Amino acid sequence: METYLNQSVTVSVSGKKLPIKGTLIDIGSDIFVIHNGYQFLYIPLLHLQMLTRLNSLESTDFGVPQEPPLDPTTELSYRKVLLNAKGMFSEMSIGGNSSVHGYITSIMNDFFVFYSPMYRSLFVSMRHLKSLIPYDPLTTPYALDQEKFPINPTPTSLARTFEQQLKKFEGEFVVLDLGEQPDKIGLLKTVRSNLIELVTADGCSSFIHLDHIKTIHKP
Repeated sequence: METYLNQSVTVSVSGKKLPIKGTLIDIGSDIFVIHNGYQFLYIPLLHLQMLTRLNSLESTDFGVPQEPPLDPTTELSYRKVLLNAKGMFSEMSIGGNSSVHGYITSIMNDFFVFYSPMYRSLFVSMRHLKSLIPYDPLTTPYALDQEKFPINPTPTSLARTFEQQLKKFEGEFVVLDLGEQPDKIGLLKTVRSNLIELVTADGCSSFIHLDHIKTIHKP
């Protein structure tokens, strides 16, 4: 991939219907950076399906990018990107049409907490983040004043792993994967052997493997 650095490329990312086009800016051990002309997209390599150079018929001038919002001198890695973006207004994508705006507030072993005006504290599995777009440091969500949207989520006891965090929500009403599917909203009954039991609105239990849970939050 290094042969395509600073060249116009098109990238297919799992969970995204349309390819991402832009300039390949940087490559790390497990993440890479695309500049699409006005934003820097940090994309985990885990979700790279295909990257190739734009042909001459598709070639687009994405302009000369400014300095990225995250420290470019730091050795690029997924975890370091999350650490550098902590407290910075960002846009997060977990696939499909799901895009959430807010702040990374905590980073644990295999998940992080993303605080947004809409969802409040959202617990995100690291394996399901498709892209992260940090905004200019002076930008705030929906142009809200800092007084109206301070970075002060309700204190929550955090576990080291995503599975352990879900166990803390046993017996509580939760929303999985932003609630895009009605059968992923309900009472979290048990978390056991990488499976969760979720009681949905009709009173029936559904069982979901932890690997297929992208996010969880309490409404």
